[in-house]
Amino acid sequence: MKVYLASPGTQQQAQQVQGMPVLLSFALYSKWQDQYAPGYGKILIDSGAYSEMNSGAKVDLDAYANFAARWEDRADAIAGLDDISGDWRRSLKNFERVGFPTFHDTDPEGLLPDLIDISRARGNWLGIGLLPPRAGRSDFLRRTLARIPEDIHVHGWALRAYTKFGRLDSVDSTNWWRDAMKVRKDLPWLNYGECLEIVVKRYARESRIIEPKNEQRDLFAVGGN
Repeated sequence: MKVYLASPGTQQQAQQVQGMPVLLSFALYSKWQDQYAPGYGKILIDSGAYSEMNSGAKVDLDAYANFAARWEDRADAIAGLDDISGDWRRSLKNFERVGFPTFHDTDPEGLLPDLIDISRARGNWLGIGLLPPRAGRSDFLRRTLARIPEDIHVHGWALRAYTKFGRLDSVDSTNWWRDAMKVRKDLPWLNYGECLEIVVKRYARESRIIEPKNEQRDLFAVGGN
């Protein structure tokens, strides 16, 4: 299970994730990140669809395609621009332009075979997305994952809480930098940078832990995502 840490928002955060897998969001990317990106261990390129849903500001598909082209030889994969709110027709049109597709719990279930066909032309990657709040969707995930061929790499968007599902090949953490704030609340004698270091080391260590499938944790029980 590979966990990509969501786009650093500051240079301090970017420095702490050197050597770690990082999800770079087009919608959140700043020029200063150019000097830190070469030090990231792995990179997954994201359109910033979640930011689009929250802000209402549409991602420019042409600009995203140009941005994604910069990373073709560096990134593990490039995600397509999906419509998280449920406009699956818009998502499908966007997937024709750039990136691997994502299947959402708001999409019609009959759409999945078409997305699997697209994923095969886009490096055999397929995303799975849940409309927030994401808790309590185990049945949907179990049903969906059972329909995806084993040779497809499945990425769960912000689904670190569901790492008990061994069929998920990778996920991303959307709140790792917030976790550092919680650490600082518990350990106020540490500064924020030191708390970030603790959180990143925890993620690095967790990625090396091998657990039997029947003992894998449901991270919703411990507040992870």
